[in-house]
Amino acid sequence: MSLTDQIEAMIRPSIEALGYEVVRVTLAGSTRKVLQVMAEPADGRVMSVEDCARVSRAISAVLDVEDPISGAYSLEVSSPGIDRPLTRPKDYDRFAGHEAKFETHEPVDGRKRFKGVLKGVRNDAVEIESEGEIVVLPLASIAKAKLVLTDALIAAHQAQEAATLN
Repeated sequence: MSLTDQIEAMIRPSIEALGYEVVRVTLAGSTRKVLQVMAEPADGRVMSVEDCARVSRAISAVLDVEDPISGAYSLEVSSPGIDRPLTRPKDYDRFAGHEAKFETHEPVDGRKRFKGVLKGVRNDAVEIESEGEIVVLPLASIAKAKLVLTDALIAAHQAQEAATLN
């Protein structure tokens, strides 16, 4: 298990107890380490600055006790944003109908990069429509996936923000 996986396992219970979900945990840098934690409210509302601060305090408390990172580091807590990474199987279903970019570990049909409209997850694979064809990417083969910033995605995000305010 990688250090980021260990850290995610340590902090996940505290974050979930507050009503949030972990989207991604990364540790970057060699001289100045930065632990980046991306989280979002479990109820689907838009993440606020106050939410980030609340999650940060909870993570800091766990990390102060567990101390998994040797040496100094900075903690950054953020929301996934509009053109968010897709890291969990449910993300592919949640954002079905939106355009996304993918990079695979190994070539799939001779390619490692794909762009298309998400159709969702079926049988442990992501289906996308790309250039008029359905492309099937096994979940285990996906190295990176991210939504593409489009007018439709922005409109959906604005509608979500409006619903959160009401």
